[in-house]
Amino acid sequence: MNYDVEYIRRQFPALSLQVGGQPAAYFDGPGGTQVPQRVLDAMVAYLVGANANAGGPFHTSRESDRIVEEARLALADFLGAGPREVSFGQNTTTLMFSLALALGRGDRDLVPKSGAAYRQGPATAEVGQGDRDLVPELGGAYRKGPAAAGGGRGKPGRRPGPGKRNEILITQLDHEANRGPWEDLQELGYVVREARIDPETCTVDLEDFAAKLSERTRVAAFGYASNSVGTVSDVKEMTRLAHQAGALAVVDAVHYALHGPLDVKDLGVDFLLCSAYKFFGPHLGILYGKEEVYRELPTYRLKVQSAEIPHRIETGTLNHEGIAGAREAVEFIADVGERFGLERNDEGGGPGGEPGPEVAGGLRPGQEAGTGPEGTPSRRRQKVVAGMKAMEAYEQPLAEHLREELAALKGVKVYGPPKGHPRTSTVSFTMENVPSGEVAAALGEKGIFVWHGHFYASRLVEVLNLEGYGGLVRVGLSPYNTEAEIQRLLKEVRRLSV
Repeated sequence: MNYDVEYIRRQFPALSLQVGGQPAAYFDGPGGTQVPQRVLDAMVAYLVGANANAGGPFHTSRESDRIVEEARLALADFLGAGPREVSFGQNTTTLMFSLALALGRGDRDLVPKSGAAYRQGPATAEVGQGDRDLVPELGGAYRKGPAAAGGGRGKPGRRPGPGKRNEILITQLDHEANRGPWEDLQELGYVVREARIDPETCTVDLEDFAAKLSERTRVAAFGYASNSVGTVSDVKEMTRLAHQAGALAVVDAVHYALHGPLDVKDLGVDFLLCSAYKFFGPHLGILYGKEEVYRELPTYRLKVQSAEIPHRIETGTLNHEGIAGAREAVEFIADVGERFGLERNDEGGGPGGEPGPEVAGGLRPGQEAGTGPEGTPSRRRQKVVAGMKAMEAYEQPLAEHLREELAALKGVKVYGPPKGHPRTSTVSFTMENVPSGEVAAALGEKGIFVWHGHFYASRLVEVLNLEGYGGLVRVGLSPYNTEAEIQRLLKEVRRLSV
């Protein structure tokens, strides 16, 4: 492979940082990657030339609207979706809360009219503001009780809540962003069930996952890849099992989004969420909603807000400059694919097979994002897929080498699935006699940036019985990391292990 890591590194101004006279080694990518110059330029260009709110009859507002819609096209290519299926928000956690609240508003039928096999039951609960009596009793405690007055735009005196599908399935492997919002629905009467993991392999027990699905399951919420240990789950099979039970599949792809091409149509998921700051963009949440399901989603929104998709979950003024930056992050990945990966892309677009001329946004006239003539991938989609594959092909051997070297050290335990199981280039470990926080601090003093703790995947750390030890030390490889940086890290870990 002709991957040129020095070319990649030149795109990132943050990599010039020195700590204690040494160049900073950014192994903190799972918490957010660094940002290429072109993303910064796109954000500044928006603020200088198009900084206005949406829908105005003047130049800057029209430019702002154009930039946002072009970003939808770019993110649609990133996800393998249509632009009407791509929404923006503050971050994935906030979008997940909005999604959970909407799906918790009762047993609405969210089934595609085309007759898909998975159905929600008939509506059995009216929508309202909830049954919380917010008048303090003696002692200042707030009590729950029957709703005395309604609120919002539902029927007065009625509450949201489950119908016959009153269960939600989550897993022990997931980030709290795909657990907490669903657990909060227990206040409305939902039952939350949890699929176990195998603590030795840090993989979801698919038999337990399948056994806990039933005709009562409304939502199955699970992650594409673990942000703590890098395990890649069989999302396509888990989605199939959820649909077989009549449930909706909601996928957290925040960690996976940096580590492989996303193809929501192939996966068959109903909703998938990710964040641009995990793949070279600014802090911005992105939601994919399958159109035939998303357009029926009863979101909470202002009465003046559009009920059409993709706007129905986008409350308030969006982060327009962040959206402009997210689009440019996708273009950066496409550039990597064009330079280093198109010959390895199995979605087409190799030598001799390139599509014809493009228009703005990477599409030809009349072409839907993510598709070319007769359903073939768009040119930008091809380049994005190739870029993701090229970056991961570079990172994986480095990650495997790091895991092997760490595992050979006395007192060091590496966590994650066994060799051969799909996993990202994220490497997590503990040291027998050095708490994880001390390891991270010692590395930080040497200009080597790693995370420690639970990384908001606190349930996994509980199952691994690591809460009292400071959790895990997490080393995340990104496309700009080098073999020399890995050797620096190993040198310091060896020093700590003696």
